[in-house]
Amino acid sequence: MKSKGLQTILYSAVGLAAMGLILVAFNVVTGAFKLRLDLTEEKAYTLSPGTRAILKGLESPIKIRFYCTQPAAASRDTVFLTSHARLVEDLLQEFRQAGGGKVIVEKYDPQPDSDAEDSAGLDGIQGQMLPDGERFYLGLAVSQLDQKETIPFLAPNRERQLEYDVARAISRVVQPIRPVIGVMSPLPVWGAPGNPMMMQMGQVGGTPPWGIISELKGDFDVRRLEMDAKSIPDDIRVLVLLHPKEITEEAQFALDQFVLRGGKLIAFLDPYCVVDSRGQNPLMGMSAGSSSNLEKLLRAWGLTFDTTKVVADANFRMQLQGRNGQPVEQLTWLSITPEGMNNEDITTAEIDNVWMPMAGAFTGTPAEGLTQITLMQSTAESQLVEGFMANMAPEEVLKEFKSGDKAQTLALRVQGRFKTAFPDGKPASPDGADTNAAPAAAEWLKESASENAVILVGDADLLFDDFTLRRINSPFGQLAMSMNANLNFAQNCVEQMAGDQNLIQVRSRATLNRPFEVVKRKQAEAERRFQGEIAALEAKAQQAQQRLNEMQAQKGDSSQRFILSPEQEQELSKLRREEAETRSNLRQVRKDLRRDIVGLENRVKWVNVLAMPVLVSAFGLGLALVKKRKTGAR
Repeated sequence: MKSKGLQTILYSAVGLAAMGLILVAFNVVTGAFKLRLDLTEEKAYTLSPGTRAILKGLESPIKIRFYCTQPAAASRDTVFLTSHARLVEDLLQEFRQAGGGKVIVEKYDPQPDSDAEDSAGLDGIQGQMLPDGERFYLGLAVSQLDQKETIPFLAPNRERQLEYDVARAISRVVQPIRPVIGVMSPLPVWGAPGNPMMMQMGQVGGTPPWGIISELKGDFDVRRLEMDAKSIPDDIRVLVLLHPKEITEEAQFALDQFVLRGGKLIAFLDPYCVVDSRGQNPLMGMSAGSSSNLEKLLRAWGLTFDTTKVVADANFRMQLQGRNGQPVEQLTWLSITPEGMNNEDITTAEIDNVWMPMAGAFTGTPAEGLTQITLMQSTAESQLVEGFMANMAPEEVLKEFKSGDKAQTLALRVQGRFKTAFPDGKPASPDGADTNAAPAAAEWLKESASENAVILVGDADLLFDDFTLRRINSPFGQLAMSMNANLNFAQNCVEQMAGDQNLIQVRSRATLNRPFEVVKRKQAEAERRFQGEIAALEAKAQQAQQRLNEMQAQKGDSSQRFILSPEQEQELSKLRREEAETRSNLRQVRKDLRRDIVGLENRVKWVNVLAMPVLVSAFGLGLALVKKRKTGAR
């Protein structure tokens, strides 16, 4: 028995040693092959086709100098940054492999008073001051021949945009001449200077430019145009028009001629601009949002945009904070998911979540020679409602919502051969200048010489910082993180119009959102089921109250007003019982509605949380049973 036990121990030891040698050999052999498996749904750690296309087009090698401090002592901040640095280094290795020998990656540790620190300074890499007084370098420089682009600091909050940032730097090195983009808007998109008196007292004041301006400046030469511009400079390739309220016919004529000569226009119109309404006097009560339109141009293109109506959607609605901090369902504040995106167009194919507060809809049929491509639309469970009422009483919109069984167009691209909206030439100047003599036909274009494109979006609020960015405080100052894909959508539009298609594919997947779409649909169904009963009960309660008021009004003599006959007292008691019963039933119906919605949300959440552990446990138990049966059979 002892000999058999010793033999078993020896066999086990030899088996374990052999298994260890096999594992070591396997690691040595496979270590020579760089193979990574990306199991994320959106392939977040796999280079996108756009990045690969940029790297494939390299004609000469590029060099990426990666600067990362290797701290001697670990702290909370250095551990966090070092972990992010490993992700950056892994991504750079993916760039190197995909570059086919034309991407050279060099890593430097810029310690104090070292050659690496001097090199970082020459490349424009900025060390971030940590709370302990030490500097931490985490940036890179991309160079090719005499061209160089620098990312001074790779902020951790831009982890999802990391591939795009590096690909953009490479693209700008390869093509150093940047397109000129014009921006025209009455909104304070360029920021506002601070009060000089406050600045003298040491307070900064003022407001910075909107995030969309900062992002566009990273890719293009961005220029500011005034709303009363009488012409668009010839070197502007793309013009971004944001909320053109009260735009003059002269400015529309300038836009018309800009499009006809080949310029690309991206217009963000708005039936109820929430951002613009904030500038009104709060003492005047509920502020009314301003509207914007390009009525004359749209009419020439065969389209219309109703500035009195906004889109309400039962499936894309958002939950906002209402009075007393209570959540309120806003059917006119839309969160557009992939269900509402054109997944066959490069501009929106990878966009997953766009917020559109109080957006309008485009209708009509494009004029002859033009075609329409819808980029974003509502679901069929939507309708058009009055913008002012939607802002004043959102609960009434929810209560009276009736689906129109028709999807509303929220954003579109019109392309083809455009014709002028001013067949008689330049309109008269509003300042009374002498413009009676009509210009000669040669002085203005009547039709575009080649095919062109215009993008129209039914909301301007979507680019406001409060609706796009979440600002957080960090040891490195205030950082901004994207809450949605609003900025991505706007940048994609500009990129497509400016001609660079590759960066769109890289940027589009930077933000991913997974809302409970099933919950939203079920919630809309539940509300439709209960809404009729709620409306009937509310009408009954109002009728009872009205009858009570009428009975009281019948007592014309003030001395007899509060003296009721026995019949009136009986009727009054009956009405009050009916009113109390009706309101009790109404409260119960609303409780049932909330219970159904909350129950559905909880069921979906628990299924998402427990499904995978249950499946893994079931698989493990099944495997154990199979092994047990095989062992018993022996």
